Amino acid sequence: MLKAIINAKIIVNKRILKDFVIIFDKCIENIVSNNELNNYANCHIIDAKGAYLSAGFIDLHIHGSGGADTMDASYDALQTISDTILQTGTTSFLATTMTMSNSSIINALVNIRDNVDLVNGASILGVHMEGPFINPAQCGAQDTEFIQRPSMEIIDEFAPYIKMITLAPEVAGGMGFVKEINNKYPHIILSIGHSNASYEETKDSFTAGISHATHLGNAMSGFHHRSPGVLGAVLDSDITCDVIADSIHTHKASLRIFWEQKKDKLILITDAMRAGCMKCGTYSLGGQAVTVTNGKATLADGRLAGSVLRLNDALANMIKFTDMTLVEAIYSVTTAPAKKLGIKKGAIKAGYDADIVLFDEKLDILSTIVGGEIKYTKG
Repeated sequence: MLKAIINAKIIVNKRILKDFVIIFDKCIENIVSNNELNNYANCHIIDAKGAYLSAGFIDLHIHGSGGADTMDASYDALQTISDTILQTGTTSFLATTMTMSNSSIINALVNIRDNVDLVNGASILGVHMEGPFINPAQCGAQDTEFIQRPSMEIIDEFAPYIKMITLAPEVAGGMGFVKEINNKYPHIILSIGHSNASYEETKDSFTAGISHATHLGNAMSGFHHRSPGVLGAVLDSDITCDVIADSIHTHKASLRIFWEQKKDKLILITDAMRAGCMKCGTYSLGGQAVTVTNGKATLADGRLAGSVLRLNDALANMIKFTDMTLVEAIYSVTTAPAKKLGIKKGAIKAGYDADIVLFDEKLDILSTIVGGEIKYTKG
């Protein structure tokens, strides 16, 4: 049965429409004026009561939430993540792996392959492999014991499910790996991250096939006026990048600079670990103990270890700390990531998947719809 959402402030193409109605089933059927609603007499009516309406949010980098992690390699873990992040407005995501043993990574990939179509909350779009092909000098919270030279060994078997790989192109075999992936599996987004590359090496990697940068500013060589590093190369390019906008991983001044430099190329992510949407306490990430205090997740030595950021809070932070408008912020978690992945999501447009979120002025999520079905309603 067709459904219709009325009385919403609809965000479409970076503008807000009023007095229009969204008609949808599994996909968006049409956007019509209030007067045209009579042409859809048998629709199930949903009253937004003045709330904002946008396409559902897409998270390109999330390890876990609700006490579960992708590396748990179980259906229950994926389902828990899928259910939990609905409350953040997230309707689809890349299940993100860690630098761990090959057997652990393979178990996680097998689990995603076998269950990708079985979870019934936010949908899994595929895998983001964060590592293990990274630079130990920029390991972040990744375990250096399991860092390895880039290889096609795991990639070939799971290539249809892998949508993004974060790697350091400057390590031995890195540039050759970039070129091979780019030629053999062009659907896989190659992202520079956990990298100590120079400005020049980074620029060369863009030519070779890297088109994205992971959690900008974090776990990468920083900017110096005589050695601009990975950060400088990304800001001095037109590649896309993502950022953890929690004011912990990235200073609010840096968020302003990144937004001014990258604009529509900037995508918001959470990099959330299993403590996402949970209380403070002790958790684990990649086999290492993580303590969460006041919204900050750290290893025993004080290194940041993922985040507990919610995607709707990332939006609120960008609006608060930069001159990003609401519609620009929404673009960064909807249309921008969808375009990067090449999927028919991320926009309120006829023929696109009916992944829809309703939220209030504070960006609190009121209702989340995935594939035309209401999956979450705020209690």
